[in-house]
Amino acid sequence: MSRPSLASRLGRLSGAGPEKLDPGCASIAPAAPRSVLDDLRARMDTILARTKSESSPSVPSATAPDLPFSLEQTPEGPLHVRTLRLSGAHRVGRAPVTLARRASSALLALLALDPALAACPLEGALYLDTETTGLGPGAGTVAFLVGLAFWDPGGLVVEQLLVRELGEEVPVLTRVADRIRASTMLVTFNGKSFDMPVLRTRFVMAKKNLPEERPHLDLLHVARRLHKARGFGSRLGAIEREVLGFVREDDVPSSEVSACYLHFLRTGDARALVGVVEHNAWDVVSMVALVGLYGEPLEGTELDAVDLVGVARTLKRAGSVDRAYEVADAAHVRGGGLEAIRARAEIAKARGDKARALADFELLAGSIDDPTIRLELAKLYEHHAKDAVRAMAMTSAGTSETEERWERRMIRLRAKVEKSRGDGAAQTCLRVLDEPAPEGGRKL
Repeated sequence: MSRPSLASRLGRLSGAGPEKLDPGCASIAPAAPRSVLDDLRARMDTILARTKSESSPSVPSATAPDLPFSLEQTPEGPLHVRTLRLSGAHRVGRAPVTLARRASSALLALLALDPALAACPLEGALYLDTETTGLGPGAGTVAFLVGLAFWDPGGLVVEQLLVRELGEEVPVLTRVADRIRASTMLVTFNGKSFDMPVLRTRFVMAKKNLPEERPHLDLLHVARRLHKARGFGSRLGAIEREVLGFVREDDVPSSEVSACYLHFLRTGDARALVGVVEHNAWDVVSMVALVGLYGEPLEGTELDAVDLVGVARTLKRAGSVDRAYEVADAAHVRGGGLEAIRARAEIAKARGDKARALADFELLAGSIDDPTIRLELAKLYEHHAKDAVRAMAMTSAGTSETEERWERRMIRLRAKVEKSRGDGAAQTCLRVLDEPAPEGGRKL
C-alpha cells in the first residue's frame, strides 16, 4: 500500500482539500498558519472536553482543577506522587484483582515461555507502565508519568509518579529504582520492547544506575499466544473489552498522550493531564487483573474455550504436554470446536498417545478438507495402525508435503501394498492408483 504524500498529509492537517494542493507536490498551496493552530486547538479542546470531574467506577479518577499528586521533598528534588489503595474486592470487568496475588507463577512461566519466572512469588511482583513524550525509546523520549502497582499487607497499592517539570525527572527514576529492588519480578504490557528501553535510556541520561532487572513477564506476548484465534488484536483496550468484559469510558487515546503533556507544560492547564493520569492507572490495574486470569488454576478459569486452545498450544510449546492435553480436552468440552479437537490431536501425538491422535484426526478429516490433516493421518495409518492401504489412499488424496517427499511416500506405501496383493482392499487400492490421474491431480 502506498504511503500518503506529504501534500495530502499537510492538507489533512491544515484542513485544505485535495483540490488546493498540486497533485505532483511540485508546489503546495500555502495553508494559513492560523488554520493549523485552530485545528490543534480544536483537537485539544476535544481532549479536554472528555475530561470528567466525577470519579470512575473502576479506578478513582483524577479531578480538576489541579492534579491529585502529593509533593514529597527528597534529597534529589521534589517528587510528585499519587497513591491509590484498592481492596481485594476491586474488579476490572469480571476479573477480581485479588487473584493475581495468589496466581501460579509456574503456570505463567509456561505461558510466557520463560522458566525464570517460575520461582518468582507473585506477591512481590511490580507492575509498571509509562506514559512518554514520544512513541519510541530514543534519547529524547521522557517517561513523564510512571504507573506502578504492588502488594502490601493492606492490599493493592497503585503509585503514580509525575515529572511535573522536565527538570524533576531524577526523583522519579530514584523511586522507580527503589521499587524494582524491592520486587521479585516485573510485569508489563509491551514493556520489553518499550517501557524498559525508555527507562534504561533515561537512567543513562541522568547518569544513574538502573538496578539489576528482575525476571520480566511481558503480558503482551502471553496475550498474543492465548487470544490469537479470536482476531481482536493485541491492544490492551481490546483485551480488556473482549477478555475481561471491561470498556473504558472517555479514555485518552495513546496517540494523544504526548500532546496532552506538552499542552500541560506549555500552559499549566492541569485538565490536559487528568485523562492521561486516569489512562495510566487503568493500564496498571488491568495488568494485575490479567495476571490473575492467566495465572489462576485452569480448573476454574474464566477464559473462553477458544482462549484455552491457545493455552494448550502454548503449554505444548513449553514442553508441558500432559497439562496441555488436559487443557485441550477441557477446551473441547467447553465448545472449542474443531480447533480444540485439532489441538488435542496434535498434543496427543506429541505425548505418544497415537490412538487418541488418530481418532481426532479422523474426526477432523470428516469435517475439513485440509492436506495437513491428511498428512498426519497418512503417517499414523502407516506407522501406528500398520495400514498401508489407508495410508496410501490418504496420501493419494493430496498432502501438504513437497512433491519429492510425496513421491517417496507413495513409492514406499505402494511397495507395502503390493506385498498384500491377496488382500481385497489392497487390490482395490492398486487398481484405483493405476487409473489415469485426474486433471491437476498427483498420481504415481
